[in-house]
Amino acid sequence: MTTIHLNVGSAIAAATSAAAAALVLGMSATPAPTTPVVASIAIQDYAFKPATITVAAGTKVVWTNHDDDPHTATADDGSFDSKGLGQGDSFGRVFTHPGRYPYHCAAHPFMKGVVIVTGGN
Repeated sequence: MTTIHLNVGSAIAAATSAAAAALVLGMSATPAPTTPVVASIAIQDYAFKPATITVAAGTKVVWTNHDDDPHTATADDGSFDSKGLGQGDSFGRVFTHPGRYPYHCAAHPFMKGVVIVTGGN
């Protein structure tokens, strides 16, 4: 029969020391949050490409204007608005709740798109 001796006080002290060292070094004892998945929409030729995109909740959608003229990505319900994006400018929004988010360009109302957000990632 083998006997195992544990020194619980030493184990607790070691764990406490490791946590203290992490705090001193600026590290967190809890894991860092993950960065969101990114989905891209190009604004090009007076259109959103793709016009409809389906993403999981928690995804960051980024619109980038490739046209010479300024455009916006403006939610039909007013929940987000990029304001005017010049050529090469980007706007991003993290979609946290499932649903359907239709949007348009405020300067060119014929430009329309939809972000469809599913359950989660």
